[in-house]
Amino acid sequence: MTSPLAAPGHALVRTPIAPMYAEPDVASAQLSQRVAGHEVELLEANDDWFRARGSDHYEGWIHRGFLVATPPNTARGSAHIVRISLGCVTRTPSGDRRAMPLGAMLSPEEAVKSGEAIKLTDMPDRFPATANAITRSARELFEGAPYLWGGITPWGADCSGFVQTIYGLHGVHLPRDAWQQSEVGTDAGKLERLEPADLAFFTDRVDRRASHIAIALGENRLVHLALGRGGYATENLRNEKDAYVAKLRGRFLCARRVL
Repeated sequence: MTSPLAAPGHALVRTPIAPMYAEPDVASAQLSQRVAGHEVELLEANDDWFRARGSDHYEGWIHRGFLVATPPNTARGSAHIVRISLGCVTRTPSGDRRAMPLGAMLSPEEAVKSGEAIKLTDMPDRFPATANAITRSARELFEGAPYLWGGITPWGADCSGFVQTIYGLHGVHLPRDAWQQSEVGTDAGKLERLEPADLAFFTDRVDRRASHIAIALGENRLVHLALGRGGYATENLRNEKDAYVAKLRGRFLCARRVL
C-alpha cells in the first residue's frame, strides 16, 4: 500500500518532469523543475499542493500529481541499480512508454528502448570534474534546446538551469539562480581572459545583481541558454558586428572559477 503524501515529509518525483511554481497555482510562474526519481522535502501543504525543497535547497510549489511518497526504509539508492537518463525512452513493466530527460533516475524495472542511461556508479568516469569534460557536455548535451524560464533539461531551460544541470552531471553542485551562482568560487578575472569552464555573469538590473550566466569555452567564446537567442547558443566575443554580442559585453558583471 502506498503511503500518503504529507507535510512535513518526503516524496519522490514520479513523472519525467515536475514543475515547481511560485504559488500553489498552475497559472503562477514556474520557478524550477525536479526530474524523475529525485527526492524533495515537503515543507507545507495547501490542498493538493506542497511547498517542496529540492537537494539544491531551492523551494517551490509542486502539485501532488507529480509526486509519490518516498517508500519507508527505501535505499532508492543501491547505487549499482540506480540508472541516470542521458535522454532516453523507456517501457515500464505495465507497458507504459516514458520519455525521460537528462538527469532523471530510472526505476529498476524500466527497460531502455532508445537513447541512453548509465549506472550512477559510472557517472564520475563518464562525467569527470574537469574543464574539458564540462565544456564538452555544455556544447553537446543542450544543443538545440529552447529557452524556458525555470527549465533545467534539454527539453527547455533557462541560463542558470542549464549551468546547474551541466555542472551537476560532473559532480559539481551549484545553487539554482544566477545571482546565487555568482557568489560561488573565486574571481576569474576579465571577460576576455576567461579559461574553459569559468562562469561569466551579466546583468541588466539597476541593483547590479547577476541576471544571466554563461560558460566560458576559452578563446573568447561562451555557451549559454539565452532568451535573446531563443535558447542554446555559442558566442564569439570578438564578433564586433553582432549587436547581441555587443550588448552582452556591455552587461558583463563578473566571472567566477568553481573548479
